[in-house]
Amino acid sequence: MLERAIIDHASPTLARLKLGNLFNYSMQEGFPAEFARLRGELKDRGVTMTLLRVAQGKALIYIYRSPELEKALMCEGVRRLLRACGYSRFDVRSALETLKARLNALDAFPHEIGVFLGYPLEDVVGFIENGGRNCLSCGCWKVYSNECEALKAFERYEKCKAVYQRLFASGCPLTRLTVAARPA
Repeated sequence: MLERAIIDHASPTLARLKLGNLFNYSMQEGFPAEFARLRGELKDRGVTMTLLRVAQGKALIYIYRSPELEKALMCEGVRRLLRACGYSRFDVRSALETLKARLNALDAFPHEIGVFLGYPLEDVVGFIENGGRNCLSCGCWKVYSNECEALKAFERYEKCKAVYQRLFASGCPLTRLTVAARPA
């Protein structure tokens, strides 16, 4: 069930603790209708759900907060990294289109995706420069700087996930678990 997968993999985004989450989901009969329904429900709460790739019966689902992604894409350091990866436009829609194209064209996973998940830029760059080796810590992502803050974030995300899983199992609906967007 897609709702359960969202709780298991995207609770920190639903709770407005994190810019975005990404997960693979094995599509079953009725997936398009379920995806469309949940996408609408989440959008009403300020969360966007999109398909980045569909292949071999699996959907790569990205759940994010658009204002937070827009803010990240305005950072000059992020733009410099994305330019080096072939991005030419930095509005949310264009950046996601480039990411989708790279996901579908590359054999390897495009490591700049960490920017879209709200990972610290220093850690995304550190991962790329070190080929995923020599990290200080490993949790939700590989840490190359500010280890103390990253470990605190990992702990917050795990605690959030556990609370959301418990509440969802007790019957609390996904929409109630999704923190509304901040007023404009």
